[in-house]
Amino acid sequence: MIRRFSLLGAAALLAMGAATGAFAQTKTLRLVPHADLKTLDPLFNTAYITRNHGYMVFDTLFSQDSRGQVKPQMVDSWTASEDGKSWSFTLRPGLKFNDGTPVKAEDCVASIQRWAKKDTLGQALMAAGAEFAVTGDNSFTLTLKEPFGLVLDALSKPSGMPPFIMPKRLAVTDPNTQVTEMVGSGPFLFKRDEWVPGNKVVYVKNPAYVPRAEPADGLAGGKNVKVDRVEWVYIPDGNTATAALMNGEVDMIEQTTPDFLPVLESNKDITLNTSVATQGMVILNSLHPPFDNPLARQALYHLVNQKEMLSAMGYPEKYRVDYCPSLFVCGSPLASDAGAAPYAKTDPARAKQLLQEAGYKGEKVVVLYPTDHLSAPAVMVLTQNMKKAGINVDLQSMDWASLAGRRLKKDPPAQGGWNVFLTWGGYYDASTPVTNPWMSAACGNSLPGWPCDKELDALRTSWIRETDAAKRKDIAAQMQARAYQTVPYVMWGEFKPVSAFRGLAHTELLKTGIPVMWNIEKQ
Repeated sequence: MIRRFSLLGAAALLAMGAATGAFAQTKTLRLVPHADLKTLDPLFNTAYITRNHGYMVFDTLFSQDSRGQVKPQMVDSWTASEDGKSWSFTLRPGLKFNDGTPVKAEDCVASIQRWAKKDTLGQALMAAGAEFAVTGDNSFTLTLKEPFGLVLDALSKPSGMPPFIMPKRLAVTDPNTQVTEMVGSGPFLFKRDEWVPGNKVVYVKNPAYVPRAEPADGLAGGKNVKVDRVEWVYIPDGNTATAALMNGEVDMIEQTTPDFLPVLESNKDITLNTSVATQGMVILNSLHPPFDNPLARQALYHLVNQKEMLSAMGYPEKYRVDYCPSLFVCGSPLASDAGAAPYAKTDPARAKQLLQEAGYKGEKVVVLYPTDHLSAPAVMVLTQNMKKAGINVDLQSMDWASLAGRRLKKDPPAQGGWNVFLTWGGYYDASTPVTNPWMSAACGNSLPGWPCDKELDALRTSWIRETDAAKRKDIAAQMQARAYQTVPYVMWGEFKPVSAFRGLAHTELLKTGIPVMWNIEKQ
């Protein structure tokens, strides 16, 4: 059902401190982001709002184009030995950080080493015996004890935790300690003096940035900035955000509230952009009862109705898949229905039985409820089904930024921890065994939920080492079947987020699902 809304955009934006007056003569692009930015360090969590911030400020050694092909970004040239164990890299000349210092090979090596301590694909690279060595101001090498066929995939990882490059003096920071000084070599500068958490984030064009000569394609190619200033204006209410876009007070909404899609579709001044497929994920805390038992985690699968949860969010049929059995995204090269059959339909009675077998005795189950997140209606559908299975749900409300911090806590739920939260992963994150965060998390990981299954770890290692595409697909199916048994997470549906904009040109890069602000032009 379409919600009523009044055109309150102007007053709301003025109250939130939208730029006026002094910035009227600059080319300013105003974007309503999907969440509030509170964490700046792109290695501190996998929140997409932090990743998006990272792409504004930092750059990467390699990037992936719209077809998933790896292209050089900060790297000028590279070589690899026939056995895949020896690599050398040379940086593009003239690269600078936004503090004016030159980018050197030692910065890149330190950044990759810090990244590899946190990211699952980076950890897999290091497990192959990776050793980096600086060979000059602009060159470094990588040697491996055993072949690792995903070297360039790792260095170009587009989401989750992309391997952004920062100065060595910052990159030597413990990866579990936040870096707060935003010094990167990316296309924009972060204006800390104008950052107001809960209200606005400001970026300005980096005058020292030199884009590549190739045309922009996906996340690769030339990052040509065609505006002077980008403002993220945080408007958590979909009503107000929609009105602001229709009135021309903002230029873009990163993720439109699905209820308002028909209203936006009927406005000739608004263009809608459908992103890549996105997979919903129920994250279960494997450290504490009841979900430390795989039977209890299986029970959640019997309570997930994909169509019902996506419909509750308001997505029309053309933007969703009513049922997807694949943990690697339906329609992807690794898509499979392996292991999914028992969970095709909801079964509260079976869920209740599994919970009893797991030893559940009615203890409170803390479910984190992000009131400002598009997943909020899906959370309510799931918790209602959980109650039908006899689960004592303790629904705790908060904003998404607070949830992103809370989910890192390993404390028992009764002491400030948690049992369940909902999130999602875009195509870049969900479609392979080494990018899907909860499928790629080896035992001992730092991922919220802290899943651990040594058999799944062994299958993942086999997938990485296998070079035959058909055999890789078979191993991925085995991984999925195993994951439906041990449940590192519960998949709750597949949909395509929709962004909306007006008065913007060259927006094709937004198809990546990442709101990159280069190459976009205000008309």
